[in-house]
Amino acid sequence: MDKRNWRELGVGMVVPILAIALWQWVAVAGLVNPQVLPAPAAVWRKWVEYLLPLQPLAEEGGWLAWALSGELVVDTAASLYRVVVGFAIGAGLALPLGLGMGASSSVYAWFNPLVQILRPIPPIAYIPLAILWFGLGDPPAVFLIALGAFFPVLMNTIAGVRQVDGIYLRAARSLGAGPGTVFSRVILPAAVPYILSGVRIGIGTAFIVVIVSEMIAVNSGLGYRILEAREYFWSDKIIAGMVSIGMLGLAIDIGMNRLNNHLLRWHRGLEH
Repeated sequence: MDKRNWRELGVGMVVPILAIALWQWVAVAGLVNPQVLPAPAAVWRKWVEYLLPLQPLAEEGGWLAWALSGELVVDTAASLYRVVVGFAIGAGLALPLGLGMGASSSVYAWFNPLVQILRPIPPIAYIPLAILWFGLGDPPAVFLIALGAFFPVLMNTIAGVRQVDGIYLRAARSLGAGPGTVFSRVILPAAVPYILSGVRIGIGTAFIVVIVSEMIAVNSGLGYRILEAREYFWSDKIIAGMVSIGMLGLAIDIGMNRLNNHLLRWHRGLEH
């Protein structure tokens, strides 16, 4: 990281640090019931306890198995697995459909009414049907995540293809490029920034949906653990789980942002 990145990181940490300091002051001053809002120190202790291994160190399991046996690690792995599978299904279906709807007026006319009817329905509304169709466990959660990721990728892909400047299309055709070449060498590269924006939004939506689905249909994951803590009124564990979700979401967003910047270097004129 260069000096600019370190400076931006330092500036970005000011508000969170001030918020934690205010939170600590409110808790220490006794302005709120610690059962309702525990102090940051209590949340930190619970988060460490949540992270620490649960199994005793055994020779047959090995050190790695012992280190990864903590509830937080297991729950995070379960949530990420569902996000990856659900997003892959949703984006894998949305991308070719979006490319087809964006490139072909007839395909757009066939599918757009159905898309516009289904798009406003939040994935959470499908929870009863998902449980009826798939039962409990990973399948309904993956279905809901796929729905959450499908429409952001689809709509951005359509927008990206339809926003291609007609000058480029006419120039390519005047140079003798056929429909396949125009699509692969002009339309698709020009739509990549929109597609990647849709992917970033879709992953964020998928992560929101996985937390909700884990509170309803499964017995593992970060969402399930927060719901379990609520049943026992463990407010410190609830907040520790929320912080874990926020940190994981931030890490995913930073990773997607860096991937987008790397893949779009040519678009910003940074490639030589």
